[in-house]
Amino acid sequence: MKYRPLGRSALKVSALCLGTMNFGPRTSEAESFAVLDAAVEAGVNFIDTANQYGGALGVGTTESILGRWLAASPTRRDRLVIATKVHEPMSDDINDRGLSARHIQMACDASLKRLGLDHIDLYQMHHIDRAAPVEEIWQAMDRLIAQGKITYVGSSNFPGWAIARANEKAIARQGLGLVSEQSLYNLIERRAELEVIPACEAYGLGLIPWSPLAGGLLAGGAAAPEGRRGTPEALEAAAAREVQLAAFGALCNDLGQTPSTVALAWLLHQPAVTATIIGPRERSQFTAALAAVEVQLDDEAMERIDAIFPPCGPAPEAYAW
Repeated sequence: MKYRPLGRSALKVSALCLGTMNFGPRTSEAESFAVLDAAVEAGVNFIDTANQYGGALGVGTTESILGRWLAASPTRRDRLVIATKVHEPMSDDINDRGLSARHIQMACDASLKRLGLDHIDLYQMHHIDRAAPVEEIWQAMDRLIAQGKITYVGSSNFPGWAIARANEKAIARQGLGLVSEQSLYNLIERRAELEVIPACEAYGLGLIPWSPLAGGLLAGGAAAPEGRRGTPEALEAAAAREVQLAAFGALCNDLGQTPSTVALAWLLHQPAVTATIIGPRERSQFTAALAAVEVQLDDEAMERIDAIFPPCGPAPEAYAW
């Protein structure tokens, strides 16, 4: 496993971040434990979850599963970087959601209880809350840091301007500010290159892409009927990109790698990326993803990939003097 700094912080995290969204709704607790065990054995030290994850089993389910795994071997916790999120509705209560100072405090306490931890390493705002003043958010985050309940703060699904605003407000408060942004980013969805990535690079945030395989479109091979790739929506999306995906498959064949491995490796070649999230449903899927860390893509391969999936590039600045 390879390790990288989390943005401009001194914290080192594994290049693959284990996403746990499937734990509970799609992956049994026993299989979830097996995936977690395999990740630790492979050197993964970065685990991402969210307080809302749980699907039909109910919000908080995934955090609880992770908490029981951590409790089964307490010594492993000190070697792991645990990340979770706040924002999404946790009940029908009008105040049990968003980024008010009250909800941030209450949600953090509830996550700590489910996880069985005394602190969260990376506390991420799951979405932007346009009703919450940035000063109120930082007041709550600063209090949690002072209480020793969280260590670093990150954002998720933020536009570039919100990253800039949040960090400027943090600077004014003499704080560290955001150290990471978790964003939708893959070969098919490259709009993060317009303003999110430039903002991350300017303010020293580590980018943590989610959905690196574009919901399975970049995984290659036949779609399993019971999986996400077998849904009518996914099959329609694959049909719409048939020529593009075929060209990508041919490129991967030339490289002697699977499409999923190349798609993950490509993300790890992007300068702003600290780690990419992988969300395996079972241990074998996790094992297959490990190869991406060691794959080196040369300039020719990167250019061929760009020809198939054209980059967005940074937002135009022709109007700027």
